[in-house]
Amino acid sequence: MPVALEIVSPEKLLLSRPVDMVVVPAEEGDIGVLPGHAPMIVTLRGGFASLYEGGKVTTKLFIAGGFAEITPERCTVLADEAHPAAELSKAEGQRRLAAAEQAWEAVDKMDVAARDAALAALQVARAMVDAAEAP
Repeated sequence: MPVALEIVSPEKLLLSRPVDMVVVPAEEGDIGVLPGHAPMIVTLRGGFASLYEGGKVTTKLFIAGGFAEITPERCTVLADEAHPAAELSKAEGQRRLAAAEQAWEAVDKMDVAARDAALAALQVARAMVDAAEAP
């Protein structure tokens, strides 16, 4: 019995299909979702969502934060943005990292909301660079 997986970004439904298992990049660490998983909602960090079929990874998507809702039958990923691994560009990641570093340096550290947003953008940009460099 597979897990019904949906990955949605603000622009569109990116993927909707059954998989044997999906591993999502949760804030607390990667979470593997199999059929019968305990219900939960988790915050996602920048990193790969790996889709398993037939005992091996068949698809990898870079997730740039968001949330995942997990039930015993399904996993719905609400991604801030998502890209297939093959479409990641090291140059784009480095451009985003430079912009995020500038924003972090310029942000008023006493403004908690602005500081948190700048830090989140910095973490996602670093994760994108790391993901683009991964084999």
